[in-house]
Amino acid sequence: MTKIEQLEALTRELGAIQRASAVLGWDAQVNMPAGGAEERGFQLGVLAELSHKRFVNDETHNLIVAAEAEAASLDPDSIQARLVKYCRRDYDKATRVPAAKVAEFAQVTAVSQEAWARARSENNFAAFLPHLERVIELRREYASYFAPYDHVYDPLLDDFERGMKTAEVQAIFNQLRPVQVELVHAIAARPEIENSFLYQNYPEQAQWDFGVEVATRMGYDWNRGRQDKSAHPFTTSFGLGDVRITTRFDTGYVGSALFSTMHEGGHALYEQGFDPALRGLPLADGASMAVHESQSRLWENLVGRSLAFWKFFYPRLKEYFPTQLANVDLQTFYRGINKVKPSYIRVESDEATYNLHIMLRLELEIALMEGSLKPADLPAAWNARFQEYLGLTPPTDKVGVLQDVHWSHGLIGYFPTYALGNLVSCQLWEVLQQAIPDLESQIEHGELGVLLAWLRQNVHTHGSMFEPQELVQKITGSRIDPQPYMRYLKTKFGQIYGL
Repeated sequence: MTKIEQLEALTRELGAIQRASAVLGWDAQVNMPAGGAEERGFQLGVLAELSHKRFVNDETHNLIVAAEAEAASLDPDSIQARLVKYCRRDYDKATRVPAAKVAEFAQVTAVSQEAWARARSENNFAAFLPHLERVIELRREYASYFAPYDHVYDPLLDDFERGMKTAEVQAIFNQLRPVQVELVHAIAARPEIENSFLYQNYPEQAQWDFGVEVATRMGYDWNRGRQDKSAHPFTTSFGLGDVRITTRFDTGYVGSALFSTMHEGGHALYEQGFDPALRGLPLADGASMAVHESQSRLWENLVGRSLAFWKFFYPRLKEYFPTQLANVDLQTFYRGINKVKPSYIRVESDEATYNLHIMLRLELEIALMEGSLKPADLPAAWNARFQEYLGLTPPTDKVGVLQDVHWSHGLIGYFPTYALGNLVSCQLWEVLQQAIPDLESQIEHGELGVLLAWLRQNVHTHGSMFEPQELVQKITGSRIDPQPYMRYLKTKFGQIYGL
């Protein structure tokens, strides 16, 4: 057995441990009773520490060095060469973090997640605060292991967006912010779109059934996946043969579950589309969270909120909800689901305001990491920025600072990838439209297979073999660029609002 083959065997073993942790994490959010949080945290901590110690040792270091010597003669874009490069990077990061801290972080966040869910349901930020303070403390400690750095936020951002720096994201957002603010102000001067028909009694089972129908049309393989309910929609993978999605329902709003299902379905299609040759390897993963989000946002928005999509699916939706939509024609429905109006909840915000929610969170995360903002002051800071950016002050913390699960997971550095994913989705869409000239016509007829096949060939199959910016450049000819997204927003909402 060559050294590279030995490295492959090791990463498959480590991957099995990580997948076992993912099963426990999925169960914690879908099935586990509230009383199980502390014990589940201990279980996850043991597995995290076991995986860390199995990877970070002299034996692994020597194996990687020997594998690098073998890979020198290989095609640099081959699976084996890319695996060695990937493992070197992971190893260099992992060796900086003590195993005990990896275990502690897993334990703390498992308990924190349950505390967040309870605090959110009770609208009680004070109950979550001690957990949040510990999470922030651990994240700042984690970042310290990577000093010197350009910015304390860089090591955290790098965990989700390999190679990207805080300054790069800020530069991109600085281009986006004035354009989006100007667009929102222009729309605010136009007559408000009527969409009250979306906010009626829409029975949960019918919403579930329609969502399943749409996910099936998208190409989601139910033989290798399932859908469940959770407090916050998410996608998780236990391997190429088991990729699961969750959604949540609001019987008073028909869009919540549908667009969540399409969003998570986009993530899941990516996970189900990796090259089978990558099975069990760490390369069987998304290139980055921005690339992952590009897939979910592409399906949710560029497809799911398009007029072409609803020309096919709206008659079907009316069959599920004949009374609620009896007097609502297609154009009215299309305009309704694309209404631009600042709102409190990020996951239900419109495309024109969504990135402002992300920019707000990024600024707060940076302030928390720098120490210029204390966790106890987070609700007031949140509300002040929300008023500044969106013209609203959340009436409760439940629809304000407590609305997202991410901080309870310790996922500091994750939020910017949502906005970056929006940008990448539009970069891909412009290339897609050139590659498939009749794409809109196909969508109008409910034919989504050619679209999925293009994504499979150009995005999904590569997994994480390429760095995210490298992959985006390879497909679109440029690095992450806000211009296509800005063109998309101006064109779409210019037409809808007559700007």
